[in-house]
Amino acid sequence: MTISVWRYSHFALAVSSFIFIALAAITGIMLAFEPVVEKVPTYRAAGFNKITVAEVVPAMKKSFAEVTELKVDANQFVLVKGVDTAGKNIFVYVDPKSGKLLASVPKKNEFFQWVTDFHRSLFLHETGRLFVGITAFLLLLIAISGTVLVIQRQRGVKRFFSRVVKENFAQYYHVVLGRLSLIVILIIALTGTYLSLARFHVFPEKKIVHKINFNEIKSEPAIPAEAFAIFKNIPLSGVQSIEWPFSDDPEDYYTLKLNDREIVVNQFTGELLSEIRYPVTEIMANFSLDLHTGRTSAVWAIILAIAAGNILFFIYSGFAITLKRTAGKIRNMYNAEECRFIILVGSENGSTMRFAKAVHQQLIKNGETSFLTDLNRYNVFPGAEHIVILTSTYGLGDAPANAKKFASLLSKHPQSKHVNFSVVGFGSHAYPDFCRFAFEANNLLAEQSWAAPLLEIHTVSDKSPEQFGQWFETWSQQAGLPDLVLPENFQQKPAGLQRMTVMEKTELTHNGGSFLVKLKPSWLARFNSGDLLAVYPANDHRERFYSIGKIDSLIQLSVKLHEGGVGSGYLYGLVEGQEFEAKIISNAHFQFPQKAKKVVMISNGTGIAPFLGMIDQNGKKTDCHLYCGFRDAASFGLYKESLENNQQEKKLAGLHVAYSREGKKQYVKDLLVRDAEFIAKVLADNGVLMLCGSLAMQHDVIAFLDELCKAKNGKSISFYQSHEQVLMDCY
Repeated sequence: MTISVWRYSHFALAVSSFIFIALAAITGIMLAFEPVVEKVPTYRAAGFNKITVAEVVPAMKKSFAEVTELKVDANQFVLVKGVDTAGKNIFVYVDPKSGKLLASVPKKNEFFQWVTDFHRSLFLHETGRLFVGITAFLLLLIAISGTVLVIQRQRGVKRFFSRVVKENFAQYYHVVLGRLSLIVILIIALTGTYLSLARFHVFPEKKIVHKINFNEIKSEPAIPAEAFAIFKNIPLSGVQSIEWPFSDDPEDYYTLKLNDREIVVNQFTGELLSEIRYPVTEIMANFSLDLHTGRTSAVWAIILAIAAGNILFFIYSGFAITLKRTAGKIRNMYNAEECRFIILVGSENGSTMRFAKAVHQQLIKNGETSFLTDLNRYNVFPGAEHIVILTSTYGLGDAPANAKKFASLLSKHPQSKHVNFSVVGFGSHAYPDFCRFAFEANNLLAEQSWAAPLLEIHTVSDKSPEQFGQWFETWSQQAGLPDLVLPENFQQKPAGLQRMTVMEKTELTHNGGSFLVKLKPSWLARFNSGDLLAVYPANDHRERFYSIGKIDSLIQLSVKLHEGGVGSGYLYGLVEGQEFEAKIISNAHFQFPQKAKKVVMISNGTGIAPFLGMIDQNGKKTDCHLYCGFRDAASFGLYKESLENNQQEKKLAGLHVAYSREGKKQYVKDLLVRDAEFIAKVLADNGVLMLCGSLAMQHDVIAFLDELCKAKNGKSISFYQSHEQVLMDCY
């Protein structure tokens, strides 16, 4: 059964019954305080659990002229009906050991009686009891379906109580409080349902009828009640009531209703005349009543009140979640066929749609034609030049409900012309399958002959506006729309800028070449190789990002000088000793893995920059292998000396270089094909692959790795990507 069925069932059950459930919860909260109130004047005898019936019966005879019945209520208070020494009828609390009168039994509190009647029947008598019984059953189904949804959300039963990512107030506490009160709510619903079924005699009934041969009842030898062996063996805590004989005739006897059976005892000899055990249905009914009302424990009653209060919160938060989800309804100004930009969304609860709408609205605002829809509505888009996918992941790396058909639709409907694509994954590192479906969608698109990646797949953790803004800034530049600006609630104005001092810069050795620049940040700066340096060449909100390599506590950038390049031109124009402001951005998803036994680094061109720093910092001598590609030996010359030094210091175990314009004319992928067995084993043994460089290189390498992993390891590359064994930072 799919998650959609469970969600729709959960929603339908809640909508159809929320009024009755709310009324039951409100009255349930009130009634939960009745056991607490009743226990305030405590009439429970000290050592109650050690008192036997043999001690109680004579004490009652001494204290009262006549006793007709003794009861033990849910609070273990002893109540006696009878006649006192003055000849007055009494109904009192007594001390069971001494027979001392403690207080008169008051009438049931009128308020609690009114609330009880409403809670049980809504003042509609038997019809109302039927409604309440159905409501209890629906609450049971709601709790079960909610449990399944939490299991799906938490990626399995074992992670049921693991951390929940706080997406918004209503959703977060709907899950957290639901887990905490689940058992109690299941008990409330199950016992309420059982009590209703018992009320309507659904279960077979067995009437207690004692068959006694009165002709065989003996009155000799007569012994006092305190000497009855059977009374000595029955604790008062196991008694519901004792009915005294009406007279001194042998035909009259003691009738004891115990917790599990009813017995009849000869009033003279103490002989057991009859014993009938209660049917299981009656025992279950009493047990259900104890659990449902909390009448036996003030602590349990308070727990029930809290659970009932949570039910009211679930009604509110459930509707808040639904309204948030339905608020994401898509409205398009243009037909899909005529739009240049197609934005496809995969979202389980509607939160990703907010980000998609921001992109869609900015495109429309800037005069572009944009069409926004679900991934499940993917089709042929004749006018499309760009496809943007923004998607979350659900369950164990599964597609969201509105994206489950995407893979099959993609194979059925190839686009009629070349289209650029970009994928943004939304998720949380608290889950093991971080953005797995986004990786799968990106890899599926990369396999299409008509599709070309405009950017590397980008991930956003915990709906970070800053991380999303990084993608949007780069995407808008690459798409030829530099004037696009996100709404203010998404914008991250340059803040946290730090002063950088140029310590060293190399000169170009040939046209179109690259250069290294080393920067000294302020002493407060914290950074690692793989983090990003945001540079603002135009001194406005527009950023240019460069991967950081940490060398001797300095920031080292490897930059290719592009003709007319704003960012690269700005950096190349800096001179030693010059200062400027930039911002260090943590890039947590692309850091050297400290626990991996083997690391393979794959790069081309200036993508080698972060790896230079990671290798230089490899003080633990982790088994590290670098596969890199350059145009020619001259291009590699900028990095050759430092890498050879790393090899001598055992920080780099293997160095593999491919030149695309000289010698064998190889690409970095060719080196990986040559060492395919080694690469597959690295992943199978929980090693880590890191890619940094161009999107074209990434496309070729990921396609190769996917085929390799399926053939050698029986798993797709998306499995390793979502489990952080394949880390990428491409551009």
